[in-house]
Amino acid sequence: MTRPLYVIKAGSATLDRGTIHQEVAALVARGARVLLVTGGATGIERHYRAIGRPMPQLRLANGDTVRYCPPEEMAHLVDAYERVTLPAAEAELRALGLSVFTAVAARGGLVTGRANRPLKALSAEDRPLVVRDHRVGVPTEVDTVRLNALLDAYDVVCVSPPVADEGGGSPLNVDADVLAAVLSNALDADHLRLVTGTAGLLTDPSDAGSTLENAYPGDGARYAGGRMRQKVRAAEMALEGSADVAVTGPHTMSDPSGWTRFWRTREPSADLALLTKLVSVPSVSGDEAELATFLADWCRERGMSAEVDKAGNLVATRGTGPRRLLLLGHLDTVPHHWPVEWREDELWGRGSVDAKGSLANFLEVLAHADIPEDGQLRVVGAVEEEISSSKGAFHVRDHYPADAVVIGEPSGSQKLTLGYFGLFKLKVTASVASGHSAGMDAVSAPDQLIRSLDAIREAVLAKAPDALSAVIDITCDTGREEHLATGILNFRVPPTADLPALRGAALGLAREGVTIEVLRATPGYSGSRASSLVKVFTRAFADAGIRPRFVVKKGTSDMNTLATTWSDVPMVAYGPGDSALDHTDEERIGGMEYRTARSLLADAVNRWFALPEGSR
Repeated sequence: MTRPLYVIKAGSATLDRGTIHQEVAALVARGARVLLVTGGATGIERHYRAIGRPMPQLRLANGDTVRYCPPEEMAHLVDAYERVTLPAAEAELRALGLSVFTAVAARGGLVTGRANRPLKALSAEDRPLVVRDHRVGVPTEVDTVRLNALLDAYDVVCVSPPVADEGGGSPLNVDADVLAAVLSNALDADHLRLVTGTAGLLTDPSDAGSTLENAYPGDGARYAGGRMRQKVRAAEMALEGSADVAVTGPHTMSDPSGWTRFWRTREPSADLALLTKLVSVPSVSGDEAELATFLADWCRERGMSAEVDKAGNLVATRGTGPRRLLLLGHLDTVPHHWPVEWREDELWGRGSVDAKGSLANFLEVLAHADIPEDGQLRVVGAVEEEISSSKGAFHVRDHYPADAVVIGEPSGSQKLTLGYFGLFKLKVTASVASGHSAGMDAVSAPDQLIRSLDAIREAVLAKAPDALSAVIDITCDTGREEHLATGILNFRVPPTADLPALRGAALGLAREGVTIEVLRATPGYSGSRASSLVKVFTRAFADAGIRPRFVVKKGTSDMNTLATTWSDVPMVAYGPGDSALDHTDEERIGGMEYRTARSLLADAVNRWFALPEGSR
């Protein structure tokens, strides 16, 4: 499970309030890596007062006044960050039990930049003049190797301007928001938060409640003034990467009502808006919280009951009756993500097929379905479906009983999935005493591992000839006393497979120097074509003029997890998209494919609730 990366820019005023440090600590507790970019206006003013030095100013041709940064001032600016701003941030974070690394970005060339062109300004006599020694620029290069190493070593890495000059001159002052955006793009961050003193970008500066909730490239410039112009510029720069981007506040990240979210791509039509936004928020396994919160807000805005449960699942419900239909999708994706975009009628992006298209359909159907008084329709967006834990589905199994279940997984709008193969996953470790590989009859740990994997594969396939097998990971470790080689052997087993027999066949091959551990033994599942749930889908297909295909897929899904105890609950899987694109860099979904599946699902749901009592 990967650790998500947050890049957070907080100005001096925000840092002084202290709340942001607690929010950073909460992210770390959730498993995130955090790169905190500090602004320094307040700290610079304090430092200059402390040393009794006047702060030089420049008056620009447009009448604005900016800090003047000739070479002789840069040492004082660096001191302001290193003696005031960074130590204060570090002290607050360490007080919360966090390990912290701080540095101005110029130190060691963590970030380098390019100097701006000479600046047009006005003299004291209002005469135009050209200032050539103003040490201000833009960041251009990031030492990603060193920063990633620091992010892995510390709970929080805190950096600030200035940056090193690529031309070898004195450091360059840069805008901290822009620095955060450049860092976000260079490090492939998952989330960028530009924290400010207002509730996001205000459409009316005199109205603190006029937050612009959604901004697309070019929108923000209509409302941004003063310092907010740089935040908008930085936010739009960050859209070149794949992080989800928001200007948040006042001085907080905790209240999404004070956010302006920036979106890279605009949906081609209103009915594709939820799909577009859902795919645009990264949610690799272990990083589902931002998406869950966003979708819970989306549901509540439409009058639905919605929460994020103890497991981290999104749970949205309409109706309180005893007839319960569950639509179970998942929030998480496999790594990695990339900038989302519409190309003609196709939405390209990680998760567009597996399985955010299905989840978006579930939520839109939930919002508009006709729920009878005795009915309940629940949508769950589960966490950790793409990794072995299946944490979200196990929580669903134990807490959200249902009379029928539709699993949100892609098989295409014209197919209905009746079941899945099961998963039998083994960890095999071979160990040998340390010694030279040129010795008489020497057998290395990898040799021992390969032989064991081959023997286990042969034994298991003898019990389940239709199973699919693959070694999905191998690691080696050379110690002083022994050498180790570890392999993960994965079997996809048909619903008829005898898992206890497979377990016995595999574990029976353990011996001295070879240990075998069962990581996962999830049975397959195949439902009946005669179930009421299949029948309502069949009628919906017929009304849409579609002749469906019924399939049992060789992968696994959360259906398998539910089936471990829900033996008498009818289940199918349905969702738009070509499953051959799952987990590939070609992942994309067509707008018409999405609409077709949404319409058919809505019909099937309404038909299920209309079934007579006792026929479900």
